[in-house]
Amino acid sequence: MRLAFLAAPVVALAALTAACNQSDPAPVPPPETATAPVEAPAQPPAEVPVQTPAATPASSGSCLDEIGQEAATRLVEQCRAVSPATRPPCNTANPCAMIQGEIDRSCALWEGQGDAPEECRPAAPQT
Repeated sequence: MRLAFLAAPVVALAALTAACNQSDPAPVPPPETATAPVEAPAQPPAEVPVQTPAATPASSGSCLDEIGQEAATRLVEQCRAVSPATRPPCNTANPCAMIQGEIDRSCALWEGQGDAPEECRPAAPQT
């Protein structure tokens, strides 16, 4: 009985191994298809105009480059003081328009909500 119990896995393994060692079947030739005549591609125009990208506005650079260190730092400090965002764009490497946009957006949140931060209030005219 024990011998029959051990013989069954050996026979199964031999059968699987024999199936793996069979030679590959003969390759099947691809079906013959009629090929349609190919037309020659149309000739491109002799001269193609080159498109150049439009000039980028100055606001795509850094605020530091746009308005200088002192003014950019003041704008960034104002932005950080009023922005409720966890990662606001208050960085001198960003365009000034982006920083000012965050200040405007943040200060607009205070409209009708009470006392806005001092940084949202218009500056008093200097005499």
